[in-house]
Amino acid sequence: MKTIELAFESFGTDGPALLILHGLFGSGRNWTGMGRRLAEHHRVWLPDLRNHGASGHSPEMDYPHLAADLLRLLDSLRIDSASVIGHSMGGKAAIWLALTEPARISRLVAVDIAPVRYEHGFDTILHGLRGLPLAEIRSRGQADEALSKFIPESGLRQFLLQNLVSENGRYRWRIDLGIIQQTIPVLLDFPPRNGLAPYPGDALFIGGSHSPYAVTEYREAITRICPKARIEMIQDAGHWVQVDQPQRFFRTVDTFLREPQKHQASRDA
Repeated sequence: MKTIELAFESFGTDGPALLILHGLFGSGRNWTGMGRRLAEHHRVWLPDLRNHGASGHSPEMDYPHLAADLLRLLDSLRIDSASVIGHSMGGKAAIWLALTEPARISRLVAVDIAPVRYEHGFDTILHGLRGLPLAEIRSRGQADEALSKFIPESGLRQFLLQNLVSENGRYRWRIDLGIIQQTIPVLLDFPPRNGLAPYPGDALFIGGSHSPYAVTEYREAITRICPKARIEMIQDAGHWVQVDQPQRFFRTVDTFLREPQKHQASRDA
């Protein structure tokens, strides 16, 4: 499997290793504030997943490839094991990495996602992003106004426009919209386990009470893959739990990551 060297930021010099994985259309820098806070007790890495941020692009965009990139990153950093927090697409990548390389993942946190297929579409978002007349755009304000015809939510537009970069007076997308559009059906799904044993370590699945991803509805699917998982809902939060309720999210994650390690279940559980 061909892997990609991932760009990343890092914070902290002491403590256990921690990877934080962004979601679709995001990048590691979305997690800078939370990463800095968690770096008080951890060495934190914020990678850009393939086809996102400053990392390379590839037409292979599925969870086995995302997990293989992360394994390459761990190897290059000489990290034997790390805790991992993953939001949305990053959460599925984290779950797959934990299933395929359980010895390398000491604790797993999946944020507002379950290892199931979701039906939420991104057609409107992708249509708006791909239809933005980049050759005519002269400012982010102009881009925001043009995008508002497709995406009325200001906060979502500002999140997406973080991917718009200016070079020599012209704007371009740093995410590969074509590849993402082609692979959306794969990213909405989750790979079949094909005999892989459940992840034996401690796992925490966090959901937002107002999110359409409805983590609690998939408790059976979660515990089938992560028998030691617990689910915690954060009230008054949507899909971006860490943005809507940063204090509650931080306390929940920090407590989980720092609590005494439980006895690990058998790999064949």
